[in-house]
Amino acid sequence: MPYIPDFDTDAILSALNVISQKHPEGSPERDVIELAQIALVYPRHIRKEDDFRRFYKEFFDPSFKLKVSHEFATREDADKWLASGTAKDAERVRIAGKGFMVVQLPGRLTFMSAPLEDEEVEEGESEEDSE
Repeated sequence: MPYIPDFDTDAILSALNVISQKHPEGSPERDVIELAQIALVYPRHIRKEDDFRRFYKEFFDPSFKLKVSHEFATREDADKWLASGTAKDAERVRIAGKGFMVVQLPGRLTFMSAPLEDEEVEEGESEEDSE
């Protein structure tokens, strides 16, 4: 898949429309192309085109690194932050030098062990919930 810098959403939608017209109404190919068109219009609809462009650029960036939103010296400090209600699902944090991800469970958030790029994973270390 090639990277298209400074892509023009309207031009892409137009090209997708031409391609979709080559397939019969109700065909899986046409349905997929029309879904792709809707997915491309959605960021504009919710006024998040800049966020989408940033995501698109990062998707192709070979130097992409996980972003750690917070670093905590102790698990106790991390748990206090988690209880504060500001954490978001899939947010990455470092606790006492180890990587974790915030995970939404039914009715609560928790931490799951999720080593970061610069972290050595010990032999036999579990990836389970670290509670």
